[in-house]
Amino acid sequence: MKGDDSVTAPLTEEAYREAFGIVLSSRVRLARNLRGLPFPDRASPAIRADVLHRVCQAAKTELPVQDVLAGTERLFRQRLFEAHLISRSLLEERPESAVCMDEARHRAVMVNEEDHLRIQALRPGLALQGAWQDANALDDVLEQQLDYAFSSVLGYLTCCPTNVGTGMRASALMHLPGLVQMQEIEPIIRGLNKIGLTVRGRWGEGTAAIGHLFQVSNQMTLGLSENRIVKDLEQIVDELARHEANARERFKREQRRKATDLVARAEGVLLSARLMTTQEALERLSELRLGIALGLTKKIEMRTVDRLLLDVQPAHLQTLAERAMGRDERDEVRADRLRTALGRRPSRRTKRST
Repeated sequence: MKGDDSVTAPLTEEAYREAFGIVLSSRVRLARNLRGLPFPDRASPAIRADVLHRVCQAAKTELPVQDVLAGTERLFRQRLFEAHLISRSLLEERPESAVCMDEARHRAVMVNEEDHLRIQALRPGLALQGAWQDANALDDVLEQQLDYAFSSVLGYLTCCPTNVGTGMRASALMHLPGLVQMQEIEPIIRGLNKIGLTVRGRWGEGTAAIGHLFQVSNQMTLGLSENRIVKDLEQIVDELARHEANARERFKREQRRKATDLVARAEGVLLSARLMTTQEALERLSELRLGIALGLTKKIEMRTVDRLLLDVQPAHLQTLAERAMGRDERDEVRADRLRTALGRRPSRRTKRST
């Protein structure tokens, strides 16, 4: 179930399904603050502006794409949020906030979110060790120029007490429809909570697992080393992926008619609908993705579905259309995009409107 750390070379569809079929991506975040300064929510505009300047200057060589978020359109921030490049906190307009990224958008730093810095590294598939190496290397570069708030007893000092210590949040985004269909996901979530892990929706705290996409992450940061946190989480995610693979096969074997019907309905709706909400699109794409993994449909590639899981979201959809749209028009354009990408020609009405 482990992802290939290097995805620059094109993968065959079979290799793509093996690498990303269950674990879509890995992420490591590090919370850091500057010594002697109040946290962003308690800091004056002048202090936040100083933090913004200092962090952006320190990051400019490694992270040349720097976007000041204060004063930008919500659509722009929404697109960054949908791509997991900023948190829900920065989705709302916050003064003196910014995001600094590399060209590939695999590494980023959020400035003046809950903490002065939130360092982030993303990798495809199950690659938590690689994401940790990326985040740690970037952290080392920044720490050479920035004086972090650090205690020899407690570790890195953070706004939220649960982040004190390493300041690390490691997570894996997983597609778990097999466990959902076999009604086994709830006891698994309870079991993970008991061993210090948390399971949330795709966009983190307070979000539902739409499309059977779950984010599994550590809760504890104090008293454990970063390597231990990453190693333990990677082992558990790998084991959870094996449970999901087993649940998928049992679903196909024991409930073949239901599985076939689920996938056929999803494909039929996606290829025929003229209106499609974001939630329904994600749910039907999730079911289609399961069908591809189980070999119940071979006409569509999983990488196409994964691209659509991002493109059908409101901000990405409007960016691709190069115009702002109301909800009703988005539902029409979304349905049209799905039909086109999955093998049907767009409707004449939507072609004229675009």
